[in-house]
Amino acid sequence: MPLRLATAADVAAVRAIAEAAYQPFVAAIGRPPAPMVADFEAAAEAGDLHLFEEEGQALAYIHLYPNGEALHIENLAVAPEARRRGLAKQLLAFAELEARARGLTCLDLYTNEVMTAAFGLYIAAGFQEVDRRVQDGFRRIYLQKSLV
Repeated sequence: MPLRLATAADVAAVRAIAEAAYQPFVAAIGRPPAPMVADFEAAAEAGDLHLFEEEGQALAYIHLYPNGEALHIENLAVAPEARRRGLAKQLLAFAELEARARGLTCLDLYTNEVMTAAFGLYIAAGFQEVDRRVQDGFRRIYLQKSLV
């Protein structure tokens, strides 16, 4: 998958993907999901934001960073027009390769309880649920995938 590090110049495109991808969940959650208000500028500056483009169009991104022995996937999103092409699975595979390259032993992430399709994707990709709790007012499911 041809991913590259996102720069400050890419933040508007990343934010547009996040807003389009997460808008359908605003009513069910009662407010914008966390990725819609994320600090993508800081993520890009830290070198933690990776962007997938095709023919110059930003179609997906993944925000990840080390968290102890895990590579934490803070967020991944695919533009609605690029769904059903396997991009989310490819982003997860990239995260796994990146974690292994960094010598980390697992991936971890969370998703909102109302995002059942995302939860199903993570379970199908080998993640296991490890916790459910309310954090920052969001009902989150925490998942982890061992790489050892």
